Amino acid sequence: MNRTFWILGCTFALLAVGAGAFGAHALRARLTPDLLAVWETAARYQMYHALALLVVAFAAGRAGGGGWALAGWLFTAGIVVFSGSLYVLALSGVRWLGAITPLGGLCFLAGWVALLLAGMRASPS
Repeated sequence: MNRTFWILGCTFALLAVGAGAFGAHALRARLTPDLLAVWETAARYQMYHALALLVVAFAAGRAGGGGWALAGWLFTAGIVVFSGSLYVLALSGVRWLGAITPLGGLCFLAGWVALLLAGMRASPS
């Protein structure tokens, strides 16, 4: 499982850098400042949680246990739902997509709780 989260973390980080550059260069002249800020928020949170996936991969490889996997899958779902909905909102301007964004935020929060609990359950080394 740690290999899966390592690959996901690296892939999401790569895509976050690309999304940030795309927003800064290609979208700056095409989006309103508020939609550009939405795009930047999506890329920023994607990067934070891509890095969290790398932490999950490292911790799962050292400590094992199911809590790490739960955290990893919650972070993955959060990236797809939170950042994905914000990217689509920024490009399309369809505001109702903002209604599903908080579900991704809840996945992020639950992922951090799962990571906390997994770390508390891990045997000290």
